[in-house]
Amino acid sequence: MAPPNHRNAHAASPQRRELYFFTLYRLLEVALLALVAFSPLGELMLEIRQPVVLQVLVMVYLAAALGMVYASFRSQMPPRRQAALGLGLDLLVAGGVLATTSGSQGGIALLLLFNVGAGALILPQRAGLGFATAAALLVLADSLLNRTFDPLNARPLAESVMFSVTYLATAVLCELLSRQVSESQALAEKRGEELANQAEINELVIRRMRTGILVVDGEHRVKVCNEAAWGLLGKPSPDRQQLADIAMDLHRALLLWRQGRGDIPRAMTLAEGAPEVLPRFVSLSLTDNLFLIFLDDSRIYSDRAEELTLATLGRLSASIAHEIRNPLAAINYSVQLLEETAVLPEADRRLLEIIHTQCQRMNGIVQDILGLARRERSQPETVDISQFARRFVDEYRASHPLETDILQAISHRSTLAMADPRHLHQVLTILVQNALTYGRMPGEPAKVTVSVPSAPPGAPPELNVLDRGPGIPAAVAEQIFTPFYTTSEHGTGLGLYIAKQLCEANQCTLSYQPVPGGGSCFRIILPPGMTLMQDDSPTGRLNLA
Repeated sequence: MAPPNHRNAHAASPQRRELYFFTLYRLLEVALLALVAFSPLGELMLEIRQPVVLQVLVMVYLAAALGMVYASFRSQMPPRRQAALGLGLDLLVAGGVLATTSGSQGGIALLLLFNVGAGALILPQRAGLGFATAAALLVLADSLLNRTFDPLNARPLAESVMFSVTYLATAVLCELLSRQVSESQALAEKRGEELANQAEINELVIRRMRTGILVVDGEHRVKVCNEAAWGLLGKPSPDRQQLADIAMDLHRALLLWRQGRGDIPRAMTLAEGAPEVLPRFVSLSLTDNLFLIFLDDSRIYSDRAEELTLATLGRLSASIAHEIRNPLAAINYSVQLLEETAVLPEADRRLLEIIHTQCQRMNGIVQDILGLARRERSQPETVDISQFARRFVDEYRASHPLETDILQAISHRSTLAMADPRHLHQVLTILVQNALTYGRMPGEPAKVTVSVPSAPPGAPPELNVLDRGPGIPAAVAEQIFTPFYTTSEHGTGLGLYIAKQLCEANQCTLSYQPVPGGGSCFRIILPPGMTLMQDDSPTGRLNLA
């Protein structure tokens, strides 16, 4: 496979192309010499001293010229070597023609001028100057020999000197031109490679953008369509190129925009089951030949608006909650003082109990809101979640009397994960409290399990909180992570939302999974942890696992 590639590389090079035209010019020279050697016109143009020798010389030159034409695009020989051999042959043939004819010095000298220049374009500087010098010496030697042996037909010596100087000047100028051409070609290839790389990067970026991008021409034929736009258009067949065939509403909107130049297109649905999009149009040329269409998924704007609303609501709620704490503490303290009164009717004592309960509930809401507003940045570290789960269960049992409820931890082996231990502890507290409160069958104790299942190789570690309660209906399960959503009159609707936010801050995912046979499972998928293990090799290096 290597030789064909090598030959193709030579064939594609500028030197190979220049060599090819050089050999074609040599055929023209052969044709002129054949006209002199084999036709009656030769006797009229020159005085041929040795006709047979000249004819043999022309025949050999013709065969060599044809071979060089073939070798210029078929041979694996480097172009410079072929040019040197051809230029050397040209000088030898020129010398032979000068020796066998009389009065041909001016014509041969002019023919050699192009050969010297072409050789200087292909050959290195020294070789080009060397052949130019050889051509100059050949012309000077022929002139001196004619002045010695045939003074009547000798041409002026000044003419030979001028030809010699012209050869050298032509070689220098052509070598400089060749150098500039080579530098320009190298620069063009570099710029072309950079442009190709940039085009590939641009294509990749456009293809991976979440915003749909279409490029259509003046006749509304689709020229470019990225993955997002293809999905928003309903994944049409590649054979469909007309925008009107793909999305008629978008076609009409573009027509109206081209006529009005400033009308804001309305949101539209481009395919069945596809989300609503908001198109934006941009003209890519002054002649209206290309148009760029941005298809923005309206859900992105809705999500951003919701994020801004939640952020604003969070700051406002935190401010209000901070102001509520002081009067709430005063009410709670007053209730405690009234409860210490010895003479208090039972009905009033019941009312105080209700006030105290509601104050505690309000205080829990305030604590949740303030905790959400003041959430610290996560500081993940490598945690053995198996040990963490067992330690959490032990601490929870010690601080929260469970009576008949059951809380247990199950882990099969040590499992490492990356998480902030404080945030993970807070998430587990929320999930376990919810499971103990709502994950029980009527009249039965709650059975809650914090488990760390064995993950297959390459799978991320998991931490599950399971209960054997009635489960969560599908319609409710879709809303449980929404802030302030609750189905209990005693809940705040912020617990699971805070737990999900803490998980996302630690690059974890929290999801609800129904349990077959009844019950609920809240699954936390964590990033894998890292540890340094001692290598068994004699060097005792530490490896990252």
